Amino acid sequence: MDEDGLPIVGSGIDLTKVPAIQQKRTVAFLNQFVVHTVQFLNHFSTVCEEKLSALSLRIQQIETTLNILDAKLSSIPGLEDVKFEVSSANMNSVTNGPVAQATTDQQTQNNICEEGLQKMEVVTENVRTVAKDPRYARYLKMVQVGVPVMAIRNKMIFEGLNPDLLE
Repeated sequence: MDEDGLPIVGSGIDLTKVPAIQQKRTVAFLNQFVVHTVQFLNHFSTVCEEKLSALSLRIQQIETTLNILDAKLSSIPGLEDVKFEVSSANMNSVTNGPVAQATTDQQTQNNICEEGLQKMEVVTENVRTVAKDPRYARYLKMVQVGVPVMAIRNKMIFEGLNPDLLE
């Protein structure tokens, strides 16, 4: 026996002689559990729906901004001759993890650097291209330094520049 007078090894109670828990009490516990679970799930679904609604609104705003940016870019003379390629790796690859994302970003950065260097060699002196445009110069430098491409693209979108021209 311990200091409270309870046996150390077992309870010492014959459970066959203990009366069963009342059914009303069991039903009350079960009802309380169901009510709290339903309240939690309702609250959770409401929060998720609000977040999805806000995300949908943000996507619509970004699409509108992108359309405005596209209209502004199409109104600038001299950009008709600018050519850029959209790599299929960026458009089709969906990764689900930091390691795969890091390797994809590194490959994309290497491809962009190589393409940027090739474009710089091909460009003639009197034609103004994206590589020579001072607005895009710092973004090209960021790519060469190794800043993640998605961060650069987001910054370009934020400042009203076309991130597709980065490639």
